[in-house]
Amino acid sequence: MVVRFGSSGAEVALASRRRRAGDLAWGLPKGLVEPGEQPEDAATREVREETGLEAEILASLGDISYWYFWDGERIRKRVSFYLMEAVGGDVSQHDHEMEDVQWFPLEDAIARASYRSEREVLHRAAEGLGRAP
Repeated sequence: MVVRFGSSGAEVALASRRRRAGDLAWGLPKGLVEPGEQPEDAATREVREETGLEAEILASLGDISYWYFWDGERIRKRVSFYLMEAVGGDVSQHDHEMEDVQWFPLEDAIARASYRSEREVLHRAAEGLGRAP
C-alpha cells in the first residue's frame, strides 16, 4: 500500500485491472516473490512495476490468504502487505498489467477497493496512521 502525504491528508495509489467479466477491479499492487528474493524486495519491485512508483517500506500490514480460479484450477495465494511511502516515480509509468493507476484520498480508496480483504488492509493502515474513517 503506497501512500503520499499532502495538505489534504493521506492519499493511496490504487491500480486497476480488467477482470474476466470485463469490469475494472481496483486494488493494491501485489505479485509473486521470485526465487531468492525477500518479500520486502518483491513488494517494492511489484509497486515499481505495477504503479510506476518508487516507494520505501514504513511498516508491515500483515498477510492475507485467498483462493482464486485460473484456467479451471483452484489456486491459494498468500499476500504480504506493507505500508510504503512514495519517494519518486509517476503513476503514468505503470506496466501493461494495469489498466490504470490513480491516487485516492484514503477514505475513498477504502470505498473504491474491489476486494474485502484489501479494504481490511486499508482500514488497518488508516488506523495505524490515525486516520480511520
